[in-house]
Amino acid sequence: MMKPLIFILALLPLDRLIWLGFTDGLGANPIEFITRSTGTWALVFLCLTLAMTPLRLLTNSVTWIRYRRMLGLFCFFYASIHFGIWLWLDHSFDLVAMWQDVLKRPFITMGFIALMMLIPLALSSNHWAQRMLGRRWSLLHRLVYIIACIAILHYWWHKSAKNDIETVSIYAMVILALLCCRIPYIRQRLNLKFFQ
Repeated sequence: MMKPLIFILALLPLDRLIWLGFTDGLGANPIEFITRSTGTWALVFLCLTLAMTPLRLLTNSVTWIRYRRMLGLFCFFYASIHFGIWLWLDHSFDLVAMWQDVLKRPFITMGFIALMMLIPLALSSNHWAQRMLGRRWSLLHRLVYIIACIAILHYWWHKSAKNDIETVSIYAMVILALLCCRIPYIRQRLNLKFFQ
């Protein structure tokens, strides 16, 4: 019952952008607005994906893990739109210009690397891939921790150029806290604190 609700809620940011597009509500710079919005939502869904394991530890319920794949795919979905808008509206599908931009600007380099690393995770998110890869599946999907750090670097470099790092600092702290929950000692303390 929860999965259809999560699916509908996860599409609301896209629905909002479409609505604003039809009602001239995207502001003076629509391309920047859409690019910023889709990038932010990709990061939000990345945080939500990473939050499923701590929530399982805190509640002692595996229910949260059932939503992790869907949330991860929505992270990839919004990241792909984010990239697609940049490639289409900023570079008119000029792959040479795109590649030059990737090499020239560090924040774009980080964003591009994060997206490339998300692709194998999205492609292998099904049960068939999990069976075929066996133990390697878990190792592959641990890339999400590296992706989270790279995504923060992407956001940080972009915002630091504008002297606006307050919001990205919040996301960085959230990502740090979610990653720290994976440290064995902290995982053990969470279990002891809430379930003894």
